[in-house]
Amino acid sequence: MTEPSIDKVNNILVVGAGAMGSQIGMVCSLAGYGVTVQDIDEGMLEKAQEQLRARMARNVEKGRMEQNEVNAAFDRMSFTNDLEGSASETDFVIEAAVEKLDVKRELFGKLDEAAPEHAILATNSSTIVSSQVADATDRSDRVCNMHFFNPALVMKCVEVVRGPKTSDATVETTVELTRRIGKAPVVLSKEISGFVANRILGALRDEAISLHEKGVASIEDIDTACKTALGHPMGPFELMDLTGIDVGYYVKMARYEESGDPKDKPKKSVVEKFEKNELGRKTGKGWYEYDEQGRKKAPSESEV
Repeated sequence: MTEPSIDKVNNILVVGAGAMGSQIGMVCSLAGYGVTVQDIDEGMLEKAQEQLRARMARNVEKGRMEQNEVNAAFDRMSFTNDLEGSASETDFVIEAAVEKLDVKRELFGKLDEAAPEHAILATNSSTIVSSQVADATDRSDRVCNMHFFNPALVMKCVEVVRGPKTSDATVETTVELTRRIGKAPVVLSKEISGFVANRILGALRDEAISLHEKGVASIEDIDTACKTALGHPMGPFELMDLTGIDVGYYVKMARYEESGDPKDKPKKSVVEKFEKNELGRKTGKGWYEYDEQGRKKAPSESEV
């Protein structure tokens, strides 16, 4: 068996062209790696390219990057709906597809068959631990979680989570890759739902929602307290609207199904938002309301 090694990682495949997947791909390309972003939806691939070009153009305009740096990164990237073909030429896979276990298991089975023996298969999921997909492959030792945070182009933290059968070489290679793409690795020696950052964030979020539901303080004031007293860049309600209230709902439901503890269920107001499809910025309304450009409306313009 060929052991994984950072020296063997030249080409990276990102599966899933959503906001996270496309940005992860750009992060890796900016670091000098050859990157393929794969998605079964041609429209998603086109949208990913448009959004990345718009974002990179803003970075150049604001002096954060040079145009030649951006051009070189796009030259190293390709976008395709061919999973098996792109997997056959990769050294490292980062799966960022939909958060459905059956979909991920099917994907990992196909990736295992197509990818070279030395290739690591990592999942970006923070709700599905790698052991739940590793046994769909014949390389459980080369499977792990590599969890980026939203927006991946900005956030520095990447959680690297070892599954029960993940080898030391896989962890070491993934950690070193994390460093080489300019991120800060946080290593978890065992699997736990939500990992580190989201468990801590989840406790803060749950307390914020409880304070609101009890009528202790308004959504705006709770967000203001977290920003002005705790130094958070945005409040918990603003953050839920950014990441998607549905994402938080599914995370809580997955944790409840795992623990059976009613305390792990989503809060009442979260369930209400989910059922109304008030999911945050992407639907124009969550805890706050947003205009077509995704900008938060003033309190006088919306009902909270």
